[in-house]
Amino acid sequence: MYKLIVFCFSSVAALASVKAAFPPPCDSEIYCTGPILQQVQKAKLFDDDKYFVDMKLREAPDVVLSAFRNLSHEFPNTTIPSAKLQEFVSAYFEEPGTEFESWTPPDWHDEPKFLGKIADQELRDWAKNIHDLWKSLGRKIRASVKDHPELYSQIYTPHPVIVPGGRFRELYYWDSYWVINGLLLSEMTDTAHGMIQNFLYLVNRYGFVPNGGRIYYERRSQPPFLTLMVESYYQATKDKEFLRAAIPVLETEYSFWMQNHSVAVKVNGAEHVLNRYYVRVDLPRPESYTDDLELAEGLTDGNSLLQLWMDLNSGAESGWDFSSRWYMDSGGHNNSTLREIRTSQILPTDLNALLWLNEKTLASFHRIMGEYMSTARYDQAAARRLAAIESVLWDAERGAWFDYNLVTHSKHFEFYPSNLSPVWAQCFSLPEMGEKAVEYLKRSGALQFPNGVPTSLSDSGQQWDYPNAWPPLQHMLISGLSKLPSEDAKKLAFDLAQRWIKTNWLAYVKYEAMFEKYDVNGDGKPGGGGEYEVQLGFGWTNGVALQLLDQYGATLTSGSQSVFSGLLPPLISAILTLQLTRNKI
Repeated sequence: MYKLIVFCFSSVAALASVKAAFPPPCDSEIYCTGPILQQVQKAKLFDDDKYFVDMKLREAPDVVLSAFRNLSHEFPNTTIPSAKLQEFVSAYFEEPGTEFESWTPPDWHDEPKFLGKIADQELRDWAKNIHDLWKSLGRKIRASVKDHPELYSQIYTPHPVIVPGGRFRELYYWDSYWVINGLLLSEMTDTAHGMIQNFLYLVNRYGFVPNGGRIYYERRSQPPFLTLMVESYYQATKDKEFLRAAIPVLETEYSFWMQNHSVAVKVNGAEHVLNRYYVRVDLPRPESYTDDLELAEGLTDGNSLLQLWMDLNSGAESGWDFSSRWYMDSGGHNNSTLREIRTSQILPTDLNALLWLNEKTLASFHRIMGEYMSTARYDQAAARRLAAIESVLWDAERGAWFDYNLVTHSKHFEFYPSNLSPVWAQCFSLPEMGEKAVEYLKRSGALQFPNGVPTSLSDSGQQWDYPNAWPPLQHMLISGLSKLPSEDAKKLAFDLAQRWIKTNWLAYVKYEAMFEKYDVNGDGKPGGGGEYEVQLGFGWTNGVALQLLDQYGATLTSGSQSVFSGLLPPLISAILTLQLTRNKI
């Protein structure tokens, strides 16, 4: 039924055979490849590589390329000095942000109904402040981006968006699922509708949703949440005409994942089809150019470089950029380093649980429309995937689901919240599997932290590892546990919601900011690690907090008596405050 493109590289020879088919991150000779990108990024003119590739051109690309060739001729056989590069950039590029015009969501209003469900006065006031943040995160793309796309790295979309915040100045794919659910709670239905229309527009243009709204993201996606965004909007509005128009576009995206990211695996004599992250790009990421080059230092074999670029891009596509989850040492275990990243060789539990949920949701959409043959087709696809997940990823002895290694044909048993993602998706055949997963979580050691469930128990220095806790993973875990029938699971869900709300609220009291991630060990301490400083804003954090306050608002408390306990040491606090001031929107 589906065309399977199976890329299970176990040798560099296989990599070499497909290198010619691998494209650069995008077609731009300025933003994605070429000597301007290489020299400017390697000169480190800016603290963040993303800053340069977000700048607008002052002249047409051919004029800028010609000017750079002339500059290069002044320095034959040597690198252009940094001062000259800075002059060139100042002459031919504008600061990031000129692609947007000021915009306040017109459907924002003071008192959404969900606020009345929050019993704790301090939490209710805080929720109102979070609701206010939608105004500061709204962006509308100027018409000039549509009229002169060659001057921008920004991808034009027709409707305004809510951006994550900080360095993330454009729309992002999976972030927006939690943003949209937050907007719907804030009764900002028109803004949510416009954001979904943008994603449908992108699928019609590319065949899938890019990672984010920049051309350097054109070759990779992110976890495919668009079908669930449409489902959230439909549940809020019951707009059948909107749903009818969206279904064919959602099916286009689903086909993209099945045709380009699917793998056939044989377990116990039976063949199953599951999905993975897989980006066929043969260059460093433009927005993290020097990070990728420095990671590759000493690698001279072209095939090894190709694999590194491919798996870094695939790790970025996963949304978990980066994590020990994607490492693979010579023995196939994920206790290595980022240089041994092998994202494309791993079948992720959460991606497959999400695609199962997409299949079930597409079946329900067709059922609503009275299209029963299509309903049956997606129900059958979901049944096949459920059988595959339980055959390949489920471990009955441990009581959870684990990523599968395509090289060693074995599971990775390290703890990640994603090991319980089928509980969130309700993607399991027997009730006892959900209860076993609760017991697994209790035994894992991940519940011992006062401020959330860590993204792993490995302190690798990467941002998607210990000690960081991320909003979407907390929400998926809490949501999944709350749907299980046992009171024990529901109590655990509430306890985790209380921990998460407390650490978010304490951070807001200390810094008047919402962060993209938090440290599980410090009350109100932002997370860290990875390629950039912690960012604030923050779209999905706001959306998750509002959803938890809506679900549990009658019983959640702020714990305000400990607001000023456990503060960061003064020096660290001062440094962080300085960073936040520099990054503030």
